[in-house]
Amino acid sequence: MSLLNQLFNRGVFGTKCKTCLHMSISRIKLLQNKRDMQLKHMRKEIAQFLQAGQEAIARIRVEHVIREQNIWAAYDILELFCEFILARVPIIESQKDCPPELREAISSIIFSAPRCSEVPDLLQIKNLFTAKYGKEFITAASELRPDSGVNRTIIEKLSVSAPSGEERLKVLKDIAQEYNLNWDSSSSEAEFSRKHEDLLGGSKHISGGAALPSRAPAKQVSLSPPPSNGAHYTRPTEIKPEPQHIIPAPRSLIQTHVSSTNEIQPSINNDAGPVRETRPQSSEILEKARTAIASAERASAAARSAAELVKSL
Repeated sequence: MSLLNQLFNRGVFGTKCKTCLHMSISRIKLLQNKRDMQLKHMRKEIAQFLQAGQEAIARIRVEHVIREQNIWAAYDILELFCEFILARVPIIESQKDCPPELREAISSIIFSAPRCSEVPDLLQIKNLFTAKYGKEFITAASELRPDSGVNRTIIEKLSVSAPSGEERLKVLKDIAQEYNLNWDSSSSEAEFSRKHEDLLGGSKHISGGAALPSRAPAKQVSLSPPPSNGAHYTRPTEIKPEPQHIIPAPRSLIQTHVSSTNEIQPSINNDAGPVRETRPQSSEILEKARTAIASAERASAAARSAAELVKSL
């Protein structure tokens, strides 16, 4: 019974594999013809841009041309591999492991299948080889492990990396020569030779001995002490003012200060009286005034200390 199953499965694999290979070859040929016409049209447009002096647009469009040319070359190799495997299907059916002479062709098709969405038949071929050789064989080819056998040209042509400046310049020169254009490539050569740092304005590297720019010193605000006569003190504009709660001086001190200042003023209307009697009175008045001023200063100092205490809370 197992022998019959093996024979039946072998026949099914061969039939499906041949059908998928035939479909892949036909589809690749159609895509190559279509892509060939597109490439001719794109190259003609680039020649027109070069003739009109629009080299910036031509340098951008040439990347698409290179990409299409790489895919066209990859399809050409895949078509040969499909024809090679198609002729060896009976050998593949008769052997359990992959034949060494077919390893490169089979591994290249497995690697290219998910990258060539325009040829879905390659995915079916990959599934057939997965069922026959196992997932380990498929993973080795998909991840490009050592000794996977994938064709080097297939890897390069299906790469998604941007083409180099030399390659783009070479294609531009080929297009100019193909359409007999007298094109000066000096500006494009200079543009392709620039580094990415120069194109972006470049971040300048700081050498080890170069001194870093020092920060500007912080602006210092000098706070002058408030006047001693109890006048209102205004803070500088750089500092945000905060509400202050000033404790008023005792009323008795204020009355003493007012009365002493009134006694200091001489009486204009009092013309009588000897000078000897007025001198001791004026000295006493000055002493009282000094005492009142000292009391007022102490009250002002107490008010300032109370304001600072309220501010700290």
